[in-house]
Amino acid sequence: MSPFEAVAILGAGLAAGTINTIVGSGSLITFPILLAFGYAPLDANVSNTVGLVPGSLSGAVGYRRELVGQRPRAIRLGVASGAGGLTGAVLLLVFPGAFAAIVPVLIAVALALVAAGPRLSTALAEHRHADSHRSWPLAVLFYATAIYGGYFGAGMGIIMIALLTIFVADDLQRLNGLKNVLAALINGVAAILFVTVAPVHWDVALLIAAGSIVGGQIGARVGRRLPAPALRLIIIGVGLVAEARLLLG
Repeated sequence: MSPFEAVAILGAGLAAGTINTIVGSGSLITFPILLAFGYAPLDANVSNTVGLVPGSLSGAVGYRRELVGQRPRAIRLGVASGAGGLTGAVLLLVFPGAFAAIVPVLIAVALALVAAGPRLSTALAEHRHADSHRSWPLAVLFYATAIYGGYFGAGMGIIMIALLTIFVADDLQRLNGLKNVLAALINGVAAILFVTVAPVHWDVALLIAAGSIVGGQIGARVGRRLPAPALRLIIIGVGLVAEARLLLG
């Protein structure tokens, strides 16, 4: 690895950690850079996942005030998220490349849900109660989202925020904090499997980790100060960029 490549990967990790904490889709920065530097897609994917775990934890710590009182939600959704993350990681090792065609579709649907989130949430208000995070449809959808997250994960945060906005009656900033915890869990479970059996490039993973830890703190400082409408617009904007990059290759 040349000094230029090391600096570029470190910077990509910082940017990805920042974006993941505020929105999601940070992998759309780090993953293409690794491919551009000649890493095989599977090696780049698993090394990227391992490297971004510390950044996810950093972002979750940065949102710790918003997490107060959300332990029951985190535990219930965490079980589904962890199981899905492990499933996705296994699928990646067995069937690499199988989900590539549906990633743009998933992100497009998620963006539509984020945009329509307030209206959908209002429409569902009559049928939703304080413990709606316990509902089995949300758990199933989080399990499916976590499968995608363990497999690749670009845009996973956007999908998670969309689901939480619709099913859980709470402030968007608090839901974003919960999203960061669940994302850390999904990536962490997948990373444990990858470290055990997959071709992780530790120089790459450590550079991304160092950058993403700092980025997680920056993202938390910026994201938690944004009003809900602004945060929603940023989520949609980043998602549109991610969608364009995926469609255009």
